[in-house]
Amino acid sequence: MKKLAWWLACFSALLGSLHFVRLRAPSGLRLWLPKLMAGALSPFLALTGAFGAVLGFLSKKPFTFLLGVYGLVASGRYVRRVTAFHDGFERAFGPGWEERIPIERRLQMLHRRWTWIAPSPPPARWERDVPFWSLSDSGRQLLCDLWRPPADARPSGLALIYLHGSAWCLGDKDLGTRTFFRHLAGQGHVVMDVAYRMYPEVGLRGMLDDVRRAIVWMKTNAAQYQARPDRIVLMGGSAGGHLALLAAYTSLQSVFPTEDLQDADTSVRAVVAFYGPGELRRSSRQAEVGIKASSRPGFFERRRQLPKSVETAFGIVLGERAVRLLADTLAKLPDIGHLDRIVGGAPSDLDEMIRLASPITHVSPACPPTLLLHGEHDLLVPIESSRALYRKLRGAGVPAVLVEFPQTDHAFDLVAPRISPTAQAALYDVERFLALME
Repeated sequence: MKKLAWWLACFSALLGSLHFVRLRAPSGLRLWLPKLMAGALSPFLALTGAFGAVLGFLSKKPFTFLLGVYGLVASGRYVRRVTAFHDGFERAFGPGWEERIPIERRLQMLHRRWTWIAPSPPPARWERDVPFWSLSDSGRQLLCDLWRPPADARPSGLALIYLHGSAWCLGDKDLGTRTFFRHLAGQGHVVMDVAYRMYPEVGLRGMLDDVRRAIVWMKTNAAQYQARPDRIVLMGGSAGGHLALLAAYTSLQSVFPTEDLQDADTSVRAVVAFYGPGELRRSSRQAEVGIKASSRPGFFERRRQLPKSVETAFGIVLGERAVRLLADTLAKLPDIGHLDRIVGGAPSDLDEMIRLASPITHVSPACPPTLLLHGEHDLLVPIESSRALYRKLRGAGVPAVLVEFPQTDHAFDLVAPRISPTAQAALYDVERFLALME
């Protein structure tokens, strides 16, 4: 019993301590996944600490008892903080905003910001690799996955276009989002998961072109999917969140115009960004410091191949697709954070290009309602970027909500979403925001 008490208390305390650590790239990247797992498993880490403390007390081991209490308090405090009530919706949409959501819609939503295990979403109709555009110069088809509501679900009329996280140069659709999409489809929404082109195939302009093409395709085919052309919502995470914000705020195409869509309507009803860079220069400084520090001679040569133990651990926790993404990330690390390569243009124009590529530059009263979700400890995209964007949106009179998750890092919504308090709290806010957009 003494050994069991020690191991339980120690495990809870060690992982619980990560809640208080603000990681910095590049060294912090090694603890990024453990920190994400500590956040997702925090309720169970609190229980583990409690059991360790009880067993330590019964076995008369004061240090083990105190270690277990520390683990309990650290993780329990984290759960309480990330699931706490906030008044962001009231400030954006006024008192009584929730009464604007029909009662039948509210009954479909999460009733609490966190529960031990979120209800399993109903099965959705999933169409994979659906072509939505053919490029005129190469004939290449752009693909997406479509998530449709169950046959017995009442369509909401909303069509959500989702843009995956990528650092603008890696990743793909369908990575860690299936539970999220099933939940949204179960509420009657159509989800279009887009595989947009990335660097080095295209720069930022090409990515933005693909987002606009997805919008036009969905507007054209909205009736087929029981959606409304005027109820398109852009949504994305990280770099995908940046593209969603930029496309939503530049729908008139006065900046980075798309040649084959000059007369097309690319406006959207709303935009949702998970930890997306709203102010690119601020975000690029944080990324470049870490990535360029990792670019010293010999760094990449030692890390081109994943160690077998790491590959196995990632495969068990996140699946084979995550392993491939991690390997791809290591191979493309030299491209991450180098905005001169992503935004394009001459070196003398770089500052102006980065300014134009920042969503905050294009904020005006015409911007659509915006929901921003960001972790306080984000090691890749500083939360100050979302705070600055939120302040400017509010100053322009745009209905905007910023949800900050204390002690939380980048990609918090992609790890164990059914048990993660942070992922559940984010979903709680997203589904209410979307209901207000119907």
